[in-house]
Parts: sequence; structure tokens; C-alpha cells
Amino acid sequence: MGLIRRLKVTQRAMERAMLGVSLRDQIRNEGIRRRTRVTDIAQRVAKLKWQWAGHIARRTDERWGLSEMATPHR
Repeated sequence: MGLIRRLKVTQRAMERAMLGVSLRDQIRNEGIRRRTRVTDIAQRVAKLKWQWAGHIARRTDERWGLSEMATPHR
């Protein structure tokens, strides 16, 4: 199971706990998300990933990133 999927499952479990709802109540995830008004973790991770990429792209101090250090320069 991928990391994003595990985060989403954990987030839904936390939201159900916040509302006192169990899986047996068979309430759709959209309804739970609407009631808790919590941002989806996958969207948040994607946004932070793009913010980090922009941060790295704007660096001007000539430091190498991990991708440059991992590839051999010949």
C-alpha cells in the first residue's frame, strides 16, 4: 500500500473518530469530509511538494540538490 493511500486511510479514521462515527454507520467519505471541513491529505501533500520544488528551483547559492549528487558526472 502506498504512502498517500495510507495517509488517506488514517485521515478518514481520524475524521470518523472526531465525529464519533463508525464504519458500520455507512456514511460516505464525502459526507464526513463536509462535516469536518478538513483538507484532504493528498491535496495538501501535493501542494507542499510543489512548494518545495519551487523553493529548490529558486535557489541561487550554487548548492547541489539530491538529484545532482546521485547521478555520476563524467
